[in-house]
Amino acid sequence: MKVISQREFRNNSAAVMDAVEAGETFHVTRNGVEIAELRPIRRRQQVATEELVERLRKLPRVDYEEMRRESDEFFGEERVGDYDPWERARG
Repeated sequence: MKVISQREFRNNSAAVMDAVEAGETFHVTRNGVEIAELRPIRRRQQVATEELVERLRKLPRVDYEEMRRESDEFFGEERVGDYDPWERARG
């Protein structure tokens, strides 16, 4: 991280922005006090559908009975109404 003055940023903004685009981070000062951070934004990485499907296949299978048992242990077995959110997963 580099520290630059407001004046330096103003006078060399194109070069500073090029450096930021290349991955550098700057703290900008005014009267010797840091007032801003200039850093690159993170771009979302797009993943091909095939790669996403492959990643999902590698995830562990969910054991719904075990998950229900654990949630009952943690939250208790009392239910509100007849709705069972786990019923669909078991079916």
